[in-house]
Amino acid sequence: MKIYLVGGAIRDSLMDLPVKDRDWVVVGSNPDEMLQHGFTQVGKDFPVFLHQQTKDEYALARTETKTGPGHTGFKFDASAQVTLEEDLSRRDLTINAIAAEVEESDRLGNSVKFGKLIDPYKGALDLKSKVLRHVSPAFNEDPLRVLRVARFAARLAHRGFTIAPDTQSLMTEMTRSGELDHLVKERVWQEMEAALKEQTPVVFFQVLRDCGALQVLLPEIDNLFGVPQPPKYHPEIDTGIHTFMSLEQATRLSEDPVVRFASLVHDVGKAATDKNNWPSHRGHESLGLALLDDIKVRLGIPKEYAEIARLVCEHHTKLHRLKQLRASTVLSLLEALDAFRRPQRLEKFLLACEADAKGRTGLEQRSYPQGALLRKLQKAAANIDIKLLVQQNSANSDYGKSRELGELIRHRRGAAIDLELTKLNTL
Repeated sequence: MKIYLVGGAIRDSLMDLPVKDRDWVVVGSNPDEMLQHGFTQVGKDFPVFLHQQTKDEYALARTETKTGPGHTGFKFDASAQVTLEEDLSRRDLTINAIAAEVEESDRLGNSVKFGKLIDPYKGALDLKSKVLRHVSPAFNEDPLRVLRVARFAARLAHRGFTIAPDTQSLMTEMTRSGELDHLVKERVWQEMEAALKEQTPVVFFQVLRDCGALQVLLPEIDNLFGVPQPPKYHPEIDTGIHTFMSLEQATRLSEDPVVRFASLVHDVGKAATDKNNWPSHRGHESLGLALLDDIKVRLGIPKEYAEIARLVCEHHTKLHRLKQLRASTVLSLLEALDAFRRPQRLEKFLLACEADAKGRTGLEQRSYPQGALLRKLQKAAANIDIKLLVQQNSANSDYGKSRELGELIRHRRGAAIDLELTKLNTL
């Protein structure tokens, strides 16, 4: 039995990045021997084991074979002797296909000290050259690798990494073959959510678009490219470009993937408006809601992502013209956001709307006072004395016992908002 450190721990260590997890590959062993050494098997037919002390994953060297469209399966024979090089050949990128020898004492500690590198596919050279390159033709056995490469591009683009032309071509071929159509939605969303947390998530979606995968996975976004907008408000004109610029701004404003996703999908309705009226997109807010429902079902979007995305899609233009709104409309907006009970939703909404306002050519540094103003109006409305209103209602005040308390509270909140707007307009 020989044990090697492999994959991300080596890659990140060579790049002077923090190492989060250590993965190991075991050559020349079998499940029975692993169990005898005290390892715990992850799954009955899955050749991965957990170390009883460190809880690190130890995988038996293996090869993979395709079991169906959009899926891969393990081909493992306890009697077969899979070499380290054969195991590394099945990995996605050369920078993830580097192994190293590690002393047993170091394996039991928390360090990432390692000795001689085993690098048959020149991953260290690609790290130095800042290239994302597939290891072998086996890359196309799992279409999810298209998304994984896009995610690594999103993680490393700020360091200057690019995708090798032959890898880009292979990703395009895989997309055209229809393999991505069969991906399980949970796997797609897992990669997409992870990408939204990366340094430059817009790169993830650009890479998918370049190889045709965006049209397969998120056609609502891909369809925005080529849709014109009024140059007066959108100097960049193209809605797809604006969408990616908004995501870039959201990335600068927030690390929250929920905010970033809402910024990505806020304008999906513009591709559904009447082409005869372009570049105007009246009603795109409501048209986008049905498209968001489609995305939610197709990708299994989590509840919070879906809810915030719908709120931004439906109401972002209201916030942009906040100073022109009536107090009753502002109150309705705050109620739609559930801003009095869940002010954190308000903050996510405001950040996504600010990203939209700044995601325009030449307007990236513009101020966005609407956010501060809505916070102020929410605070004024939330500060009314509800206990006093309960007492007044019980004592048959101006509104009488017949008036529902909820209506009374809403009336006072509206009055508080109106007062703040009046002050603003008199300045």
